[in-house]
Amino acid sequence: MRIIVNGAGGQMGKVLCAMIEEKAETEIAARVSMEFSTDAAQHIYADIKECTESADCIIDFSNHTAVPALCAYAVEKKLPLVIATTGLTADEQAEADKAAETVPVFQSANMSLGVALVACLAKIAAKTLPDANIEIVEAHHNRKLDVPSGTALLLADAIKSVRPESTYNIGRHENGKRTEEEIGIHSLRLGGEVGMHEIQFATGTQVITLKHQAQTRALFAEGALSAAAFLVKQPAGHYNMDDIFA
Repeated sequence: MRIIVNGAGGQMGKVLCAMIEEKAETEIAARVSMEFSTDAAQHIYADIKECTESADCIIDFSNHTAVPALCAYAVEKKLPLVIATTGLTADEQAEADKAAETVPVFQSANMSLGVALVACLAKIAAKTLPDANIEIVEAHHNRKLDVPSGTALLLADAIKSVRPESTYNIGRHENGKRTEEEIGIHSLRLGGEVGMHEIQFATGTQVITLKHQAQTRALFAEGALSAAAFLVKQPAGHYNMDDIFA
């Protein structure tokens, strides 16, 4: 599988490229990053529009602002697209949705297969324990900008899919009794924490805890490659981690 890596000059892009090079079944078709100067002979480009290499899939670990141009390129070249970037605006998401009408597009707030598994287990727990109080705690490094994390919201949304009456209380900061419907979401920002997400289900007689701890960022690259291997076999449409587990 030949892969164009968009955002190859970034932290996750470098991890992904190293992983692709280690696997016999994958190959880097081109590296693209705004941090690069274009060198076509080395298959390196500053802009996705300049890339002419043949490929089987694009994996993006860049910035949400790159999504419109990336989607246009994927549609033009008829290439499956894995968007591993989060924080898309409504307009950027609309571009991804439009591209999915022509090519297969994969998106997830977290590229970890382990997180996807926790989300599946969370739905089972929420459905099995309908009266349990639910709290989510997430921790990330002290440079992370968004609060709560996209993964915390992904987990909360998974629970809400089986408990549609759920409401989110983000960073509980006022006095008052919790409601039966709320899911508390709490964010910690400290040191170099890669990522931790914990869900507690408390019934009053017992507590069930689901926890995912990211140890290195390599797990996100692993998930992106799994997504690409899945996506190249699919028709046009929008896909996520649930489809891999289906």
